[in-house]
This record gives sequence, C-alpha cells and structure tokens, in this order.
Amino acid sequence: MLPIERQQQILTWLEQEDTLRVSEISKRLEVSEMTVYRDLKPLIDQQKVFKTSNGITLIAQSYISSNHCSYCYKDSNTRLSVQLIKKNQHVEHACCPHCGLLRFQDIEKEVSQIICHDFLKDTTISAKLATFLLNADIELNCCQPQVIVFESIKQAMQFQLGFGGKIYDFKEAIRAITLEMHGKDCCHSKE
Repeated sequence: MLPIERQQQILTWLEQEDTLRVSEISKRLEVSEMTVYRDLKPLIDQQKVFKTSNGITLIAQSYISSNHCSYCYKDSNTRLSVQLIKKNQHVEHACCPHCGLLRFQDIEKEVSQIICHDFLKDTTISAKLATFLLNADIELNCCQPQVIVFESIKQAMQFQLGFGGKIYDFKEAIRAITLEMHGKDCCHSKE
C-alpha cells in the first residue's frame, strides 16, 4: 500500500471512530509505528488531523479558523505560531507564544491542548510541558514581552547564557507575561 493510500485509510477510520492510537493504526495497516508517524506528518501539516493525549483525531474542516492570531490578529502562519485546540475541536491560532499563553489564560476551560514549536528544533510540543524564556536579547519581530519556547530546560538555560532573559514553566510564564503587560494596551509595542 502506498503512503497516500494509507493516509486515506487513516482518514476514513478517523471519520468512523473519532480517535485512534498510533499503535492501533500500525497493527491495522501492518506497518511500523515509525511508518505511521511518517504517514501522519503530512496530514498534521495540512491540518486534517492533530495529535491528542489519546492518539490522533480528525479535525472537522468546518471548525478550522483562519491563520490570524486569535489574540492580536496578526498573521499566525509563522514558525513561532501556537495552536489552541479547543474541546469542541475548533483550532485557534496565535502568532507567537506570548499571544498563545495570554489567549490560553482567557479561554482555559475551553482548551483541551495548547501546541507550540521548540525554538531550536522546530518540533511540535505541548506548551504545558515546555520551558519558556522571556525577554531574551534577540529580536524575533513578535509581540512583547517576547517569549521563546524550548522543549528542555537545559536548552533554555544554554540559550539564556548567550542571550539573557528569564526562564519559566508554563504557569509561571503566563503570570510573568500578565504582570509585564499590566496597564499596556498593545502587545506589539516595546517599551
């Protein structure tokens, strides 16, 4: 079976069953889990499916939002973008971790997952498990205070050695951004 045929089969199963585990897909297709991950990557990139804690879920096409930041309305089609996956399968986009964390704070009860990208490796990670570096001395042309995401605290600390800033976990980062934003109207202005 060709990769495109396997991808179509996965989509068909997801339409019937909502969520599938990678191990289950692997057994059904009689291929390795690595092959399944390779087959899923284009489907994730095309926003047809997304990873959940229970496996893979189909994104209902009618619920996909535009590629504008749901917090500041800038273009969110960048490598810094963050996705907020809501319990109703609606996907909201944020242009950067700054806006993603602030939007999460606003709609926390509606969000099932918040996904971002590791700054160095550009891999997709759960924001709740990530490490955040605020106010590093590097200009990324994004909202202020600038937030950079790392999968590991070790990499964040190494980056901090060269570019400064302060390291936070998920909840601490939200608090720090909120405190720094207090009394400011626009997240784009650097003061």
